[in-house]
Amino acid sequence: MKQGRVDIITMGCSKNLVDSERLMRRLAERGYEMCHDSHDVCGEYVVVNTCGFIGDAKEESVNMILELGRAKAEGRIGRLAVMGCLSERYIDELKELIPEVDAWYGKYDWEAIVATLPCLNSAEMPLKPWERTLTGPSYSAYLKISEGCNRFCAYCAIPIITGRHKSRPVAEIVDEVRSLVASGVTEFNVIAQDLSAYGLDLGYSNQPAPGTKSGLATLVEQISDVPGVRWIRLHYAYPVDFPYDVLTVMRERDNVCNYLDIALQHISTPVLENMRRHIDRDDTLRLIDRIRSEVPGIRLRTTLMTGFPGEGDLEFSELLDFVRDMRFERLGAFAYCEEDDTYAQKHFEDSVPVSVKEERKRQVLELQEEISLALNNSLVGQRVTVLIDRIEDGEAVGRTQWDSPEVDNEVRIMAGECDDSLIGQYKDVVITDADAFDLTAEFVD
Repeated sequence: MKQGRVDIITMGCSKNLVDSERLMRRLAERGYEMCHDSHDVCGEYVVVNTCGFIGDAKEESVNMILELGRAKAEGRIGRLAVMGCLSERYIDELKELIPEVDAWYGKYDWEAIVATLPCLNSAEMPLKPWERTLTGPSYSAYLKISEGCNRFCAYCAIPIITGRHKSRPVAEIVDEVRSLVASGVTEFNVIAQDLSAYGLDLGYSNQPAPGTKSGLATLVEQISDVPGVRWIRLHYAYPVDFPYDVLTVMRERDNVCNYLDIALQHISTPVLENMRRHIDRDDTLRLIDRIRSEVPGIRLRTTLMTGFPGEGDLEFSELLDFVRDMRFERLGAFAYCEEDDTYAQKHFEDSVPVSVKEERKRQVLELQEEISLALNNSLVGQRVTVLIDRIEDGEAVGRTQWDSPEVDNEVRIMAGECDDSLIGQYKDVVITDADAFDLTAEFVD
């Protein structure tokens, strides 16, 4: 155990990661040595930031806490604290289950952790609410613009955990962007549980009057105006009440990537009704058509669910046809898992066998692999710009504007021996080869 060290372990999504980074900055200001997701957890204090979204994520978080509880019992770590979505939702049950944990915090009271640790720095300075220590590359950051969700989809526990949607003020977010640019960040991955709802609680409208803009379009435009911002990428839009004017900003601004992550979940109208998605098949098709027509060349990432109550063979066949016809550039899928206290758990029988759910998911992903291969092959011979993320075996590996970190394609650039000076740079390449999920390229002379 190392005195004066705090280990932070982040489970789940990038929104959790932002909270961990904010906590790290505050504890670093108090004089602590900070370590994130270390392979050798040995801190005087250890904090686990948990995920409570779906069953597998909850199990992973609980297993991590139990493992650290054993490490504490063996004297390898000191005090153990837990924060985040899982403890927000199940704090009373977890306290009984894992008494080895010294302190429990929810999703929104984690800053109390700072007050419980003695200050080791007599020159501690006050921080802005958004200041944080980046845990990833120095040139890239996630930018969380809101919390919560008002949609209450039948299968989803997120509103139960996070509460109602709450947008951060535009000016505060733009100040954060300016600060991050000053520290070297050029790529901003904008994230929210519901990007489409951004600003509605601040007085903006998604059907703005002439001469005005929606909250999301206003925000993206102002971020785009900050000198030094090279790429802005948008994640987790909702299909209902989509702010179409953000597409104009995307089309007209070179530093707003032609990329949109918008989870659609299904295409069968009866299934969408059961899911309480407030949209049907026809409106979904009109949405996709409008997005693609207003931003030619846009890459759409979506997520689909298999095995939700009401999905029979006919509805699943409709889903497969949808994937085949829409040819999404990026697509993920997961099998429905019943979540505590959701509308679906209370009102529907989880009637589709797990084996059927998983087989349907496999078929969706197998079909998408064929589509991805064809779409990637169509890029061979094209010139694109790539952001270099790392040097691996002497070769540069990066991403295009159409690829988010960790989840999308990578581009491997065959150029002999490359060095770390390329990391964080934007380089033009020509695509020379492709497989289903990655590309090969050469630098343009």
